[in-house]
Amino acid sequence: MDTLFLQGESSSASLHFSYDVFLSFRGEDTRKTFTGHLYSRLCQVGINTFIDDEELRKGEVISMELEKAIEVSRVSIVVFSKNYASSSWCLDELVKILECRHKLKQLVLPVFYDVHPSQVRKQTGCFGEALVALKERSFGVQRMDKWTDALTEAANLSGWDLQNVADGHESKFIESIVKQVLQEVNQTPLDVAWHPVGLDSRVEDIELLLQSVSVDIEVCMVGIYGVGGIGKTTLAKAIYNQIFRQFDSCCFLSDVRSEAEAFGLVKLQEKLLNQILKTKDVKVSSVAEGINLIKARLGSKKVLIILDDVDHMRQLESLTRERSWFGFGSLIVITTRDKHLLCQLRETERYKAKLLNYDEAQQLFYCHAFNTLSPPKEYVDLSQEVIKYSGGLPLALVTLGSHLQGRSVEEWRYEFKKLRASPHCDIQRILKISFDGLDCDTQSVFLDIACAFHGFFEDEVTKTLNACGFHSESAISTLVQRNLLQRDWRYLVMHDLVRDMGREIVRMESPRDFGKRSRLFKPQEVRDVLQGNKFVLLNEIRHEIHFFFLLKLQGTEKVEVLMVDPGALKDANLSTKTFKKMKNLRVLKIDELHINGDFELLSKELRWLSWQKCPLKCIPSHFPAEKLVILKMQGSNIQEFGVNLQCFKSLKKLDLSDSKRLLTNLPSSICHLKSLRSVGIRWCSSLQTLPVDVGKMQDLTSLLASNTGMVHLPESVEMLRGLVTLELGSRNVEAKRSTISRKRVHRVESLSTSISSLILTYCGFSEGDIPRDIGSLSSLIYLNLSGNSFRCLPFDFSKLRLIEYLCLNDCENLQTLPSVSNLERFWTFEIANCKKLVDVTGMDNLPSIERINMVNCTSLRNPFDEGFFSAPTLPFQCRKHPNPGLEIYLQSNEIPDFCSNQAERLQDVTIGVMIMKDMLDAQKYHVYFTDLTCKNLFMDRLWKGEKRYKSPSLVKNVQ
Repeated sequence: MDTLFLQGESSSASLHFSYDVFLSFRGEDTRKTFTGHLYSRLCQVGINTFIDDEELRKGEVISMELEKAIEVSRVSIVVFSKNYASSSWCLDELVKILECRHKLKQLVLPVFYDVHPSQVRKQTGCFGEALVALKERSFGVQRMDKWTDALTEAANLSGWDLQNVADGHESKFIESIVKQVLQEVNQTPLDVAWHPVGLDSRVEDIELLLQSVSVDIEVCMVGIYGVGGIGKTTLAKAIYNQIFRQFDSCCFLSDVRSEAEAFGLVKLQEKLLNQILKTKDVKVSSVAEGINLIKARLGSKKVLIILDDVDHMRQLESLTRERSWFGFGSLIVITTRDKHLLCQLRETERYKAKLLNYDEAQQLFYCHAFNTLSPPKEYVDLSQEVIKYSGGLPLALVTLGSHLQGRSVEEWRYEFKKLRASPHCDIQRILKISFDGLDCDTQSVFLDIACAFHGFFEDEVTKTLNACGFHSESAISTLVQRNLLQRDWRYLVMHDLVRDMGREIVRMESPRDFGKRSRLFKPQEVRDVLQGNKFVLLNEIRHEIHFFFLLKLQGTEKVEVLMVDPGALKDANLSTKTFKKMKNLRVLKIDELHINGDFELLSKELRWLSWQKCPLKCIPSHFPAEKLVILKMQGSNIQEFGVNLQCFKSLKKLDLSDSKRLLTNLPSSICHLKSLRSVGIRWCSSLQTLPVDVGKMQDLTSLLASNTGMVHLPESVEMLRGLVTLELGSRNVEAKRSTISRKRVHRVESLSTSISSLILTYCGFSEGDIPRDIGSLSSLIYLNLSGNSFRCLPFDFSKLRLIEYLCLNDCENLQTLPSVSNLERFWTFEIANCKKLVDVTGMDNLPSIERINMVNCTSLRNPFDEGFFSAPTLPFQCRKHPNPGLEIYLQSNEIPDFCSNQAERLQDVTIGVMIMKDMLDAQKYHVYFTDLTCKNLFMDRLWKGEKRYKSPSLVKNVQ
């Protein structure tokens, strides 16, 4: 396929047509007969037709008025009669018409009125005689050639011959012409949007995509996917309008999802065939027959087909399953909310629809709310709140702008307050379509995330919901594919309006009686339920008398998720009896809450419990532990465990971080928890040691034990071969000076080969204490050995191919480092305050490096040689991190030599170097080191109060 669609052909898409039809004819032959009758009939059926006035036909060359009329007509009908070729005027018209056919993709329909097509094609008979006569009038060889070529080309086009249609009956002949013209002129551009804000850039994205994929593909398919209301249909319409005239036939099948549901796939196949074939006669009796008809009838046609809002693979299989069904140069565009439906397309054929940026969102909202881009001042602040609430979703901006238009400022406030509590019905309806298409299991996972786990680690959510009986990995994958959920690094997040859609679904389970909803999360509603507040219910009206009932809110067996905001029940004391009826509670957040009573009354179905700052001194013996998977009690007052930890037989994550009163030893029963994967005991300063048998926890993957009172580690730690994350020691230099940290932590001889994150900070380790097998940890990504006492490292980095982050800050005895060269993923290097460090053996070929901190490395020789600054090693344009540059932090009284020496060689990178005289006056000495085009440096964002400097010089010293 050539790079069709886009190069030099888009002008026709944007051309404004003044006429549907231009009639070209020989006046003395047919003006008062056939052409006059055809013109009248075209006008009767509403086809805007241009027919010239005799006054325009003066001289030997057609007038500018006629040329313009041809250019702004959608279709040209050329009536070839016996004397047509005797008119130089008619022949010039024909040349112009065919020129517009090529350049503007206009349709040309020849009519052969009492002449045979072969006479026109071969210029014989009356057409040959006419051309001989014209030649004698000295019109010139070039002009004569244009005429003969035009006659041949026009005669080869599909048209009508009076003698072969309707047995020569002119009235029937005219009706057949009008019928086809109607089919052609009814194929018009689509209405796209009242205010197409941001559309041009997205159309350009699709154009670039088409150019990149259409070079070697005979039939191109493009899938546009995204959340409901993001503008997929609008974009598809704009693409259709841009290129539809470049195809033999076109079809825009809108709302495929609801059409298939209401009328079935057979009707969709009929609609596709009839639109493409420009008829109403095609009937389909079964999907299988429809497939065969599509293959047979469309296989030779260059077609444009838009399938809008596809939601099931059956629809694609019935309409456009194989590219071979369509002719060379065809384009199929599919819009869907479900990316999975595009799995058969190439990656380069898929386009994710984008949310509007802030400027675009503001412009679109202002257009719909005020019909201007300059709203009244008193509305500006409120407008910004609504725009922020909409999150760049066009559906929300258009709907809310129109909803608020013409209202007072006070009404805006009331309406927006209402919207925050309950989404606008039009927004809810569109977004809920995606939810309705999910199976029950996936719907439950969606609602749990929307109401409780928005912004949580995916691993934690997966463990919890699997334990609840859901197939969470499959459900999360489906939600991501359908754009109801996004992965942001390791977190699960939702667009705010999608999240609110889910929460509104839960609210509608029981609009007035909160205790009968499956999930409770709004602070006021949670407080009313837990405190048993009352509400008035209008039950019924009899004989114009209103009957009211005063009901007490309370949690019921329908409540499965309860999220208590700490501020909602501040200083309140609740009894466990409050939770007695919530027997199906799976997820419970009660951070900072004071609860007393028999904990056996809590739901036995609890899988996830967060009770941060728990005031209890002891976890009671009747604690609902059996099915609990996640227990988060950071900052709690817990001193001991009254319950045997073996009761937590399903527990996968235990986080007691910052529980400073926790006794000196964890109970040994924790070692029998075979399912436990993660233990967090950071900042448990009273904790002195781990159980001797900790090595029995073979499935433990994460041990976070920094800033505890531990000095000695059990030898069995080395048996934890499944560890992925290990964190020991202290977290900062202040802790290093504390009493606890003066005692050296017992060294770890060997480590799990699975470790990807290793933190052994401020442990007082010398080079003999450092685990020697660190250098062979092929999975290691993050390594932090800050604050230790070694003079050198007993390993090198050559085998750490995945290392991204290396931190050796505050290693005051460190003198030399092995080479960090050739580490392709290495992007952060921290060696601040290593005052005795003299040499870094090598720093060449670091293609991902973004940050180097060498502050207060007062003995360090210049580590930046030719290899470091060679252009191939610094392809900043390809970075996964947002800053397209390199940050280097140094401490010096002057600009280092390497800045000046290397500046002229760096044409394609941006580097910021921070020179600091001392740590207390970090803003006094700065140096900017940039390329010749003086790009804006990112360093201004790193230092408060710093100004942005632009200068034609490569190095700028600012004091």
